[in-house]
Amino acid sequence: MSTLPIDTVLPQLRQTLDAHTRAVLQAPPGAGKTTRVPLALLDAPWLQGRKIIMLEPRRLATRSAAHFMARCLGEAVGQRVGYRVRLDTRVGPNTRIEVVTEGILTRMLQRDPALEEVGIVIFDEFHERNLQADLGLALCLEAQAALREELRILVMSATLDGAAVSALLGNAPLISSEGRCYPVAIRHASPSSGRVRGLPALAQVVPVVLKALEQESGSILVFLPGAREIKRIESQLRAALLPDDVVLAPLYGNLPQEVQDRAIAPAPPGQRKVVLATNIAETSLTIEGIRIVVDVGLVRVPTFELRSGMTRLETVQVSQASADQRSGRAGRLEPGVCYRLWPEGLHLVPHGEPEIRTADLAALVLELAQWGSTDPTELAWLDPPPEASVAQARTLLMRLGALDHQGRITAHGEQIARLPLHPRLAHMVIKGQALGLGALACDLAALLSERDVLRSASGPKGRREADIHQRLLVVLGDQVPEVDRGALKHVRESARQWRQALKISARSDHADLAMAGVLLGFAYPDRIA
Repeated sequence: MSTLPIDTVLPQLRQTLDAHTRAVLQAPPGAGKTTRVPLALLDAPWLQGRKIIMLEPRRLATRSAAHFMARCLGEAVGQRVGYRVRLDTRVGPNTRIEVVTEGILTRMLQRDPALEEVGIVIFDEFHERNLQADLGLALCLEAQAALREELRILVMSATLDGAAVSALLGNAPLISSEGRCYPVAIRHASPSSGRVRGLPALAQVVPVVLKALEQESGSILVFLPGAREIKRIESQLRAALLPDDVVLAPLYGNLPQEVQDRAIAPAPPGQRKVVLATNIAETSLTIEGIRIVVDVGLVRVPTFELRSGMTRLETVQVSQASADQRSGRAGRLEPGVCYRLWPEGLHLVPHGEPEIRTADLAALVLELAQWGSTDPTELAWLDPPPEASVAQARTLLMRLGALDHQGRITAHGEQIARLPLHPRLAHMVIKGQALGLGALACDLAALLSERDVLRSASGPKGRREADIHQRLLVVLGDQVPEVDRGALKHVRESARQWRQALKISARSDHADLAMAGVLLGFAYPDRIA
């Protein structure tokens, strides 16, 4: 293996974890911490044959890290290195390193609060401030203090204030690694460019990409806010008649795994890539051959509204930390260039908002109740969950019958917590099963959890039609031209796995569809007019 910047601090990290049960590792993107650290700890004496669990905030990064580490050991994934993500698990009886995501660590803790088979829990990319990472760390710290003093906890971060994390961990040792980054020339958009909410319009992207292809060498990574914009820019670039040696590669979370793998793989010999990505490519992933970044400066984030009880996606400008990480992608292998499509001098907030401040906390409050905590302030948080959001979540969970009036979890709440669904949808599935409508409830839960199965569904005045009945017909096999086949595959697979978990053998049919409204009423009792 080639030398990476993180290698110089690995001896210090091993010595620190020999002597301490908590540590913080601060290393910029590209240092190699995600794949080097777990392998370096594999033979640590304090592990005593136990597992290393590493929490990743993204599914793609989880699979990619596991595959890379397995290759370093000359093995297939599922041997000494494996992973667990929603709807996809690759572990075996000899797996010693498990890379996990999406609440899987939390479920491990709920089943075994002492984590008896685990020697260390590593929180990778903690600077992303994922809700599940915050919750998992809070539970691990309590489990370590109350049940397993010898359990190791390592928090790894790129841009977060390491001292603040160290203080949260009881002034744990802080180890810093330098990154390896070649100089990146920053080129800003003209202040007179068209702007959207203070930022340039997406209309600049295609001309800048074409200019970069003409003037620069190497592959290009374009950061866009979401899948909709990626599809639009991809279509415009194809219409622009790109050179024959240029390969377009979209990259976002809901793409099939094989399409994601193609996007992060090296370009074929004699060709260069233009990767159109969301912020999924900011950290953890290394995309081979990139020396040009085009950053539109936008990111799409979910924002929970207390008054409506609904989560909406909002497009906002990136933080300075994210902008720096994006530009750094151009300097991994050689000097690069980053085109920032906003005027120089535009103020960016230093860091993005932690998810715990803006998210729907119903699932978190239920997890805490299952853990035995009715008061979140009893646990250690870098940012405690807002009181108003906790109160709103508790009210909803009581209405669903998941909590009693003292905030303690009920038997029904235990059933809800066992399903990897939002509490609303888990409640709907359980109630639907009791009515003999379990298969239909699973279809509805899948439709409401995954992206829309219809590419376009225009209603009056061109507005998007929101009829759930129409989408259920698509899941049942009715043919319509607007179907997003990738999304439909995800929905059907999710519904199948939930039916399997609940031992529901039947599948829904057209005769069941009249009851869809009843089932939705279970999930959203507060929205019945």
